[in-house]
Amino acid sequence: MTTMEWRDAPRDVAAERTAVLAEAGTSTLLTAFEQTAADHAEREAHVWWDAEGTRHALTYRQVRERVRDAALGLSEIGLRPGEFVVIWSGNRSQATIADYAVMHARGVPVFLYNTLAPEQAAYITGHCEATVAIVADSSYLDKLLSVRDQLPRLRHVILLEGSHPGVVTWDEVLARGAAADEKDPAAFDAMWRKVASADLATLIYTSGTTGQPKGVMITHHNARCYQFAVERVLPAEKRGGADGVTRLVSYLPMAHITGRSADQWGAMSAPTCVAYCPDQLQVFAVAAKARPTYFFGIPRVWEKLHTAIRASLSAPGLAELGMPGATAQSLALLPGEIKAAVLAKAGLDDCKLATSGSAPLDPEIIAFFRALGLPLSEGWGMSELSNAATISPPEAARVGTVGTLLPGMEARIAADGEILIRGPLVMKGYYKDAERTAESVDHEGWMHTGDIGSLDEAGYLRITDRKKELIITSGGKNISPALVEYELQRHPLIGQACAIGDRRNYLTALLVLDAEALRGWAEREGIVLDGMAEAATDPRVLAEVERGVAEANSHLARVEQVRRWKLLPAEWTSATGELTPTQKKRRRIITARYAAEIDTLYR
Repeated sequence: MTTMEWRDAPRDVAAERTAVLAEAGTSTLLTAFEQTAADHAEREAHVWWDAEGTRHALTYRQVRERVRDAALGLSEIGLRPGEFVVIWSGNRSQATIADYAVMHARGVPVFLYNTLAPEQAAYITGHCEATVAIVADSSYLDKLLSVRDQLPRLRHVILLEGSHPGVVTWDEVLARGAAADEKDPAAFDAMWRKVASADLATLIYTSGTTGQPKGVMITHHNARCYQFAVERVLPAEKRGGADGVTRLVSYLPMAHITGRSADQWGAMSAPTCVAYCPDQLQVFAVAAKARPTYFFGIPRVWEKLHTAIRASLSAPGLAELGMPGATAQSLALLPGEIKAAVLAKAGLDDCKLATSGSAPLDPEIIAFFRALGLPLSEGWGMSELSNAATISPPEAARVGTVGTLLPGMEARIAADGEILIRGPLVMKGYYKDAERTAESVDHEGWMHTGDIGSLDEAGYLRITDRKKELIITSGGKNISPALVEYELQRHPLIGQACAIGDRRNYLTALLVLDAEALRGWAEREGIVLDGMAEAATDPRVLAEVERGVAEANSHLARVEQVRRWKLLPAEWTSATGELTPTQKKRRRIITARYAAEIDTLYR
């Protein structure tokens, strides 16, 4: 069944689900990896560049050999079937191999976000009772050792890079595994073939926007059903190069469900060349070398690239093209070679599929990239749904929606607007938390997502807000903060916004400048500013932001309009705590941290 045939035909959810379940069968990510590695043994699977710019690569055969040695080595040091292993590392080939190796050793890998404080890492490690921790280097090791006394179940720490007294090195693990393989060449296959489709592939710990993170249990069956469902909508040829190989940049945290599903699991089931980017700020520099055929970005990534491209198109050499303040309409008039050159600077000139998720993306930004020739569309999902539950091929996308349900999945909208999802992608549950599992997945199998939205007549889903984040004013009005923030952030200078007003009689907002847009604006205005803090108090900047707020208010109902606002001196980041590692706002932390500023807005 082709993509468009599936789109045009009336949905038969039962038939779709039967087909997906039949294709997934009893397969696991490990059986998929065995087949892919055998069929594409000499194709490059991993590439990366060191600090000196030297390119390194591993073929599928080399990756599988390292996985074999690492899995046997882990077994040799005492990892038992069913035990958990935490992996704390940036995006690198060794971390992926460690992930695969733990699964092949019949363990369960659990990635930790790079930005976690030691106490947060200790909570997750202790919650899953991990017996082994694999850390990238001394910086991660120091943080783990500072909380080691809180982790009585942790038996071994393995260091990927360097050495430390009392800590096992990665090379030692590989050497012990190679010796075990030489002694018994059948041991590796005998070990991993005992992994069943119902077994856990991982725990994905939620990023904790509303409290302590929860461990989402994803089975091999969940992961394989997801892969077969996506294949029916976006077959490999739609996201691969002329050679049939998908090229992508691994930069999303490996603890994130999309980073895990696309970068690591996807490469187990289809030929994929993964280029590793350890620093998210360098993602497009790496992309320029790797030239991905598929690229996923959270909205903040697309927003920053949008700002950077608009700034580059304002350069004097392009003034005759009318590019200052470039829009989708003006870009559409550019010659094809110029569009390709613009995308090439970001390494996206060979990209056949680009997607956005995690939060709504401004439709104008989607239109902007499409006008440049980049086939960008949105999807929607969550860790509890094995990644995405809706997606659209670029040719069938509808701007403003997150696509239609993957085959085999069904949705309904509850009376309060909450989106409920059911199907084979729904998680097994939250680890060691039956109460919250029952709150999220009802007795009929419907996952209560916490997102508010609507389905149109063609089955396209629109996300409007988070159920728990709705603002209820003192007058009893329900207001979507996401809608208010979206309108505010349409002004180029407003990079981040947080609407305030729960149990208050009117709305206010905390605003943060976009540093890149600020630089371009200041240059055009002939203004010299010494950083974000000075800009946040500069009368000319404040006047421009006031115009942006007024414009936003003109598109909002009276009760939704922002009456007062405060411009803050520094950007919100996951490192400073206002954002989760997936760049979602931690509203409770923001409102607590800026309580004094909020209080002045209501005096």
